[in-house]
Amino acid sequence: MTTADAADVQPAVPYGTPDAPRIAVRGEARLEVDPEIARIGVTVSARGRDRRAALEDLTRRNAAVLELVKSYGDAVERLETGAFSITPELTRHGKGERVRTYHGGVRVTAELTDFTALGELTTRLADLELTRVDGPWWSLRRDSPAYREARQQAVREAVQRAREYAEALGTTLAALVELADIGAETPAAPAYPAAPGRARGAALAGAAEAAPALDLEPQRQRVYAAVNARFTMAPPRL
Repeated sequence: MTTADAADVQPAVPYGTPDAPRIAVRGEARLEVDPEIARIGVTVSARGRDRRAALEDLTRRNAAVLELVKSYGDAVERLETGAFSITPELTRHGKGERVRTYHGGVRVTAELTDFTALGELTTRLADLELTRVDGPWWSLRRDSPAYREARQQAVREAVQRAREYAEALGTTLAALVELADIGAETPAAPAYPAAPGRARGAALAGAAEAAPALDLEPQRQRVYAAVNARFTMAPPRL
C-alpha cells in the first residue's frame, strides 16, 4: 500500500482540523401545550352469595356502562374492555370448601377528545351502581404536531448557538457534519402516567337526581426535545 493509499483510509479527525475547525453544540426545546386526549378507567363490581346472580348483576352493570359511554358518540375515540374476574371467597371457619360469597369485576377504559363531555360522563359513570371511576389521564397523540414543533425548535436552537460561537471567533459556519437526536436509543416513556386517584369514589346506589357535571381543568402537557449537532466553520483569525 502506498503512502497516498494509506492516507485515503485514515479515519476523519473527530475534532476537526485547523483548516476545518468543528463546533459541537446541543439544542433543546421545551413546550407546554393543551392535551389532545383524556383517558378514564371504569371498574364495575358485583357481589353475591349465588354465583349466577353475581354474574347477572355484573353483566347488567357492565352493559349500562358501555351503553352510557357509547351514547356520547364521536366524543369517545376509543372504548375497550380490559380485565374480567369472578372470584369465590371461602368461609374462614369450618371444614371443606364452602363459598361465602362471589366477587366479580370488569375493567373498561375510554378515551375522549371532547373535554366538556368528559366532565359530564365522569359524573354520570360514578353515579352508577357499584361503579368506580379513575382518572382522567391527559396526553397527546403520538403524531401530535407539538412533537414536530419541539424537534424543529431544538434544531434551530442548535444552529443559532453554533452560529453565535462562530461569530465570537470572527468567522462563520461552513457545513453541518452531524445531527443526533438525543434519547433515540432509550426506552420510550409510558403512554400514560400513574393513576392520579379516582375521580369519584365507588357509587353504592343510583342517585335520585342526576349529579352535576364535574368541572375538569385539562392538565397542560410538557414536550421536550434535544439534539446534538456538529458543524465545521471557516478558519478564524486568532
